[in-house]
Amino acid sequence: MRRLYERYLTTCSGGNISCRTQDDRILITVSSVDKATLQDEHIAVLMASGENLTPELKTSTETAMHLAVFRNRPDVDAVVHAHPVYASLYAAASERKIRTDILAEARYLLGEPVLASYALMGTNSLAEIVGESFRSPETHVVLMENHGVITVGKTLHQAYDRMEVLEAAARMTFLGFLLGDLKYLSLEQSQAIDALHDKMAEAGGAL
Repeated sequence: MRRLYERYLTTCSGGNISCRTQDDRILITVSSVDKATLQDEHIAVLMASGENLTPELKTSTETAMHLAVFRNRPDVDAVVHAHPVYASLYAAASERKIRTDILAEARYLLGEPVLASYALMGTNSLAEIVGESFRSPETHVVLMENHGVITVGKTLHQAYDRMEVLEAAARMTFLGFLLGDLKYLSLEQSQAIDALHDKMAEAGGAL
């Protein structure tokens, strides 16, 4: 969480992260703590049902959203929600999409980002929409309309890496539009990268 803040991927009050433990408990950042000063005592422990095992801590306002993602994605053990500037702009740009076919790394790590329709933050409606948006195992990134971004992974490092790569892809998309005349990956090249990703996932590895 501190790394997200230091890399300008979120604000001091925005964003939240969670991970699933081997005994199926959920660790999640608490609410109303400066993200630049987050410590281990600011991590709440939940049952998969949502029961707070650390009642002295106020869990994130987006707890229901994190739990919905875990319920729909048994292959996911980490969720990162943040508000990176460029990627969040594309979450509000209905006619433009982040290009993940500029660099092979972005295609490999991100695939095709999905746009989730708007719902009020911290509500069950948002949790349901985001959970449904992540139902496909091919979805690694969801842009929440007029809100922010969520990335997932097998580990916190992988979910964080996807957030950082997504913001870089969003910046490249924006600057590429200004520059013009970019060479994008072809359909065949993108499909080859997707096949490589699937092969590495089956083997339990990564590039």
